[in-house]
Amino acid sequence: MALGLWSTAASAATVVNVQLWDQGAGMVMRTGMAYQAPGLDLSKATMGVRASRPSVPAGVISFKVTNTSKKTVHEMIVLHLKDPAQPLPYVGSDAKVDESKADDRGEVPDLDPGKSGTLTVTLEPGSYLLICNQPKHFASGMWALFEVTK
Repeated sequence: MALGLWSTAASAATVVNVQLWDQGAGMVMRTGMAYQAPGLDLSKATMGVRASRPSVPAGVISFKVTNTSKKTVHEMIVLHLKDPAQPLPYVGSDAKVDESKADDRGEVPDLDPGKSGTLTVTLEPGSYLLICNQPKHFASGMWALFEVTK
């Protein structure tokens, strides 16, 4: 019975395919690419997060995440932006977002190169960021703005 309920919930989920990418060996990790960085130009990023859809309706969402890197471990975290005009709690000395102070809605933890994982969550309408929070990755452009609509 539980299996039948899970299958129904999973089949009702909206699927978003996510690629965690980087330029591979020899890339120079540019910083200054964090969300809301002054003069931001993500076209110069050497790594990033690419979602198959920029927005989805509220409800159950399955993020199917693939690390397309050949050598680098990545992760994907879903952060709710309570106020999109406010910066995230970034700790420069750790080169990471402070997840304990951000509105973390779930994650696909460390994915080795070429590996995949899935996160299924229920999200309400609002603005979200999909980020990789490995040291320096967020500041190097590993994030994507994501909207959940009514």
